[in-house]
Parts: sequence; C-alpha cells; structure tokens
Amino acid sequence: MSDHNKPYDAIVVGAGVAGIYQAKMLSDRGLNFLALDTNADFGGTWFKNRYPGCRFDSESYTYGYKFSRELLNEWDWKEHFSPQPENLKYLNFVADKFDLRQYFRFNSRVQSMVWREDDRFWDVTLTTGESYRTRFVITCLGVLSEAFVPAIKGAETFGGLAFHTYDWPDDPVQLEGQKVGVIGTGATGIQIIAEIADTVGELTVFQRNPNWSVPLNNAPISPDEMDDIRSRYDEIFEICNQSQGGFCHLPLRREFADTTPQERLAFWDELYERRGFALLLANYRETFLEEGANRQLSEYVAQRIRQRVNDPKVAETLIPKDHGFGMRRLPLETRYFEAYNRPNVTLVDLNHDPINSIDSAGIQTAANHYDLDLIIYATGFEATTGALNAIDIKGVDGHALKDKWRDDTSTYLGTMSRGFPNMMMVGGPQSVSGSTNYPQAIETGVEWVTALLDYVMEGNHTRVEASQDGEDFWNAEVAHKQDHMPFRKVRSWFTGYNPNAAEGKSPFRYNNYWGGVPKYRKFLQRAADSDYDQIEMS
Repeated sequence: MSDHNKPYDAIVVGAGVAGIYQAKMLSDRGLNFLALDTNADFGGTWFKNRYPGCRFDSESYTYGYKFSRELLNEWDWKEHFSPQPENLKYLNFVADKFDLRQYFRFNSRVQSMVWREDDRFWDVTLTTGESYRTRFVITCLGVLSEAFVPAIKGAETFGGLAFHTYDWPDDPVQLEGQKVGVIGTGATGIQIIAEIADTVGELTVFQRNPNWSVPLNNAPISPDEMDDIRSRYDEIFEICNQSQGGFCHLPLRREFADTTPQERLAFWDELYERRGFALLLANYRETFLEEGANRQLSEYVAQRIRQRVNDPKVAETLIPKDHGFGMRRLPLETRYFEAYNRPNVTLVDLNHDPINSIDSAGIQTAANHYDLDLIIYATGFEATTGALNAIDIKGVDGHALKDKWRDDTSTYLGTMSRGFPNMMMVGGPQSVSGSTNYPQAIETGVEWVTALLDYVMEGNHTRVEASQDGEDFWNAEVAHKQDHMPFRKVRSWFTGYNPNAAEGKSPFRYNNYWGGVPKYRKFLQRAADSDYDQIEMS
C-alpha cells in the first residue's frame, strides 16, 4: 500500500469476480497496487443484485474459481445453482482466504481517469475528489453493471417505492399484500416475477418483448454429491474448456438430419428436464446454427409454454415471435410460466397497450391505469461498454474513450484500446465475457493481463499500447464472427443493438466476440507467443 503521493504500480477498478482474482495475481507478485470499488464490500454484481430469486444460471461448481485446488477442496456448494446470498458469502470467503481486503478501498467510485503522457501515468480521481496516480490501470467492471432505467414521463411523481433491480434496497422491502408492478421480462424479470408472485397482493407485469425461457431444474447438493463433484473437478473443467461458452454442456455429435422427428422429440424432452442450459448447449449443433432446425426447436419450446399456461391468449403473449430459441440471452426459470395462472397476476402487452406515463398512484398505459404501491424496473443494463463509458476516461491528447466508441466499439483482443496506453481490461468489450460463462472467461483474462504486465516490467517498459494493425485485425475478427451468427440481426445486447443509432449508422455494434472460448484462448496464446508483437512497448 502507498500514500497518495507515491504512484502505484497498478490500480484495479472493481471488486467483483474479476477484481478479486486480479488482486490475487498482483499480490502474488508483490506489486504496489490499490483496488477501488463503488460498493461497500466485495461482490460486484452479487453485491448489487439482491432482488428475490437472484441466483446463478451457470452450475455453481463451474462458476467458482478454479485457480486454487485448496479453495476447491474447502468450499462446499449447497445448490446446483447457488442463490445471491451464498454467492456473496463465497466471494468474501475467497477474498479473506487470500488476505486481499487490505488492498481494497470501498465506497470509492471512480469519476475520471486521465492519461499523462509526459510521465506515463494515469491520474485516477474519485467522486469524493480524492486522486491517485498509477502506472497501469486494470478495469474489472463486468458486462452488466450499469443499470438502464427508461425515461418514462412522470416517473419522478410516483408516490410509492420505485427502483431498478440492480439497486434493490439494503433494508427489507415490504412485498406481502402490496400492489407491485414489474417492468421487463428479461433474465432478471423472469427470476423476480416467479419468486414474488405468491407473496404480493397483486402483480402486474409490463412486457415489451417476451423471451424464451426453460426450467433451471435447481436442486440441493448433498454432502455425498459435493464429494463426487469435487472428485470430478478436473473432468468438469475440461468440459468447460472444450465448450464454446465455457459451460459444462457439450453439443450432441449426432447430426439433426440423421434423426427422426420422434427421436428429436424424445431427446428434447430429456434435455428439458436436465439442469441449466442443456436444451440450448447439449442439443444438436444445427438447432443453433441452422434456421430450419431452430424453427423446429422453437416450436417445441412454444408448445411447452402452452402446456404450462392455462390461458391460451396469455401463453401466446409469452411466446417470442421476433427471434428463435437461443437467439437472445436465454433466461432460466423456476415456475415462471405458472405464475401467470395465478389470479393475482396480470400480464400487460406493451406492444398493444404501451406505457404512456407514471403518476403518483401508478402506471398509465394507453388503455388502462394500474394502481401500484411499488414499481420494479427489471429493464436491463447498458451492457458491455456502459460501466466504462460511465467513467470519464481520457487518453492520448485528451481524447475520451466514450467518444472513440460512439459509433462502434474498438479494441485489441478485448483487453486494450488504442489511444489509451497502460489501460488493460479484464472482461472488456469484444472479449468473450459477454458470450460465455463469466468466471471461466475472466480467469483467462486475468491471467493474460498479468502475464503481459510481467513481460512489460521485466523489459523495464513504462508505456504499452495496442498497435493500430492489432486493433484493426481484432475488429475485423469480431465483426466476421458476429456477421455469421444466426442472431446477427436480432435486437439484443448480444448484438449491441442501439435503437438510437445516428442516421446512416448501423444499429448493431460489435461488442462481443462470438468465436467461442477455445478459439479466443488461442488468440491470446498466439499474442503471448509472439512476444506481444501487436502491442507497442517503450
């Protein structure tokens, strides 16, 4: 640790899954570093997302860190898909086990980062006015950490409680007997709606775009089962390494065309009852890559929804018509569709009855007024780039990062952006962090960034910056992969869709790398093996 007058070797921004591991790697090297986070403690997304029903949709034992065998042996997962309180407990356990708390300063929101070319340092300033100087900055900000709240006329006049799920209050929220409105039916909305439907007095769901969703099929993990999982960690992680998305599911090797409709139906029934993303990831490859096969799978899932929802009109409203199964981020659910069979739950289709305004008593749509005590915004995030754009980052010649990325994102391997020397990103835009099982991606990212720092320091370099050729190469690779994805024209954060794109500009952005984890690792390894020949060092 150092005082404000002595520059740090590095400052880490973020205290979630990525920030904790990055701090561990820097502490192992004895570097003089500081880690900053807006929140009051460790956890990142698992500190902020405290809403009812919040939990993993990756199998717990694939979400946890794998860098330490001792850690794997010591921690017991209690459920196949661990809930938020347990996840937060786990991250604190890791941080304390490796004595990392000493490096972190919480309640420290970074307001600006300014590059000083004359002495090759970053000046990092907090909203409190405190400032620090550092040779390197490593951002560990997560993919979904800048909440999006739509601008609705009169929202500020509402007389009850209203908040985004990401800002769920620390104090208990009274739900029993309340008239609650939930805006949004993405992954978060689906979790919270299913969890609170039988608790609240009345629940009104305001849905703009329905999402495909299949059962999570969660269950407790017994001590014997945990012992078995622990004995198979190497096998589990090898499957994750082979998987395009870093999950413990691999696609079926048999071809779609070689099976009969009856065989497919029986297989899909089996996958529907399996845990997690099995129906998406352990399926025939063609159900994701080919339109005809995807259409058949989508109709299968639609029929499952119709079987679970009593009112045929409600069921059809809950079935997506604008994209096929798996073409957007797939939420997983527990009794979500059954919630709409309850007499206290009302579904409002905003495509036919849009929200006009909010007043002191509730929400006014084009056709109706809904009296509410509480409004919950499950409206998603400024995905991938939002958290970085929320910081005033100025690089070479005072150019702002958000200006560089105004029309489209541009990086080298999702780890650096030209014009912003000595700034590394873990889980940054155009990496695989937005397209995979996040912890699997960030361990790769942390280890690569740390190896780069080792190389830079061993060479006594004080300035590192992605070359223009390197960045052009990576942008072309990212664009090529996304342009060949079956969901390339789907309006989703997967495709970086921006409805407010400037005239003449594509509404789609290249924010995520869709080549898969194994291929991405090869690119990272190739960069290291070439002595980082697409990074300028001096």
